[in-house]
Amino acid sequence: MNKLKQAWEAYHPVVHLLMGGTVFVMLTQCMSLPFLAIYLSETTTLSPAYIGVIVGAGPLAGTFGGFVGGVLSDLFGRRKLMILSMLMMAIAFACFIVFSQPLALLFISLALGLAASFYGTISKAMMGDLTPEDKRFRVFSNRYLAINLGVAIGPMLGAFLGIAGSGTAFLLTAISYVCFAALLAIACKKYAIVDTTAKQGEGEAEKPSLGKMWQVLSRDVVLLSFVFGGILLVTVHGQMSVTLSQYLRENIEEGVALFGVVMSVNGMTVLLLQIPLTRLVERFSLFSRIAGGAVLMAAGEVGFATSSSWSWFIAAMVVFTLGEILIVPAEYAQIDQISPANMRGTYYGAQSISNLGSFLGPWAGGMVLSAYGGPAMFLVMAGLALVSLIFYRLGQRLHEKKQQRSSVVVETAS
Repeated sequence: MNKLKQAWEAYHPVVHLLMGGTVFVMLTQCMSLPFLAIYLSETTTLSPAYIGVIVGAGPLAGTFGGFVGGVLSDLFGRRKLMILSMLMMAIAFACFIVFSQPLALLFISLALGLAASFYGTISKAMMGDLTPEDKRFRVFSNRYLAINLGVAIGPMLGAFLGIAGSGTAFLLTAISYVCFAALLAIACKKYAIVDTTAKQGEGEAEKPSLGKMWQVLSRDVVLLSFVFGGILLVTVHGQMSVTLSQYLRENIEEGVALFGVVMSVNGMTVLLLQIPLTRLVERFSLFSRIAGGAVLMAAGEVGFATSSSWSWFIAAMVVFTLGEILIVPAEYAQIDQISPANMRGTYYGAQSISNLGSFLGPWAGGMVLSAYGGPAMFLVMAGLALVSLIFYRLGQRLHEKKQQRSSVVVETAS
């Protein structure tokens, strides 16, 4: 009981709320959003191609929306923007029930993608604000676990209740975001979290201007190196579900069923091993965790390329997922490590540009799959995972040199 109390008190109450709220809204969201294409095909007369454009518009808008949201949160504060983004998501989910016109649905998807990227970036920045530096890796790891918990339970619960992909599910998701926004507003008021990221006279850095932000970002080679490395790793991860499903369907007996199994294995591996693996690797540097994760992802891709039976594909997915578990929280913590306190949201937002890989992965993977076949495509992706380490290593070395120069300046001044 004492250990549980100590674990609870180790983090800010709002961080606990954000974590619990993430499970809650992801659970309801996964009853609706993954089934959006099916819902639109059943409730509208739109063509599959246009439905694909609508579904893809949200993530594409979110690729750059996270950066905008991060900048705005640094300029104007996090609380109101985060609550506003949740209310925008609630409205968007409700609007999918109300509207059936093609342009309206496209606009709703774009608005949802932007709002979701705002919330994702700003919530990470607020967690970083409220958590001591030595505990942030564990916080980001737990956040990743919370997301996967909602993803794992949501579709099954929706199917069990008979509402998955229905208008009821979209309405329930909208209500969950409204409730979460209300609870967050109450908690922020109770714990005096206000819309300011820098208070003069308290030794904190002053808020930078928009021009200053751009100047810092464009010259930060460390950040750019990490973003390029992230794009490559997200490309590897982003193609996995799309091209793997096509490869299994065409080349493996009962491949569609196998794909469902390996995707379930992916989710269950995260849920079962996220916490123990996170505890195990905390003594290693962030780069070591990312390097280990990239090697495991590459090994998983090699496993896909050489597998011919269900058991080997499942084993390859377990290895791939272990790499994913190591990389995701380490990337967040790495960006947190290099970001100035008064630009944390901007830096998290810049890191969200790596989600461009979610578009590049299926596109590039599909081209290689069509031209050269599955094994070649998987091996190319394994190579990209390893190449990403060049950028991460470069960023780490530059960051270490920058820290050494700063230490010399401090010592000289003293």
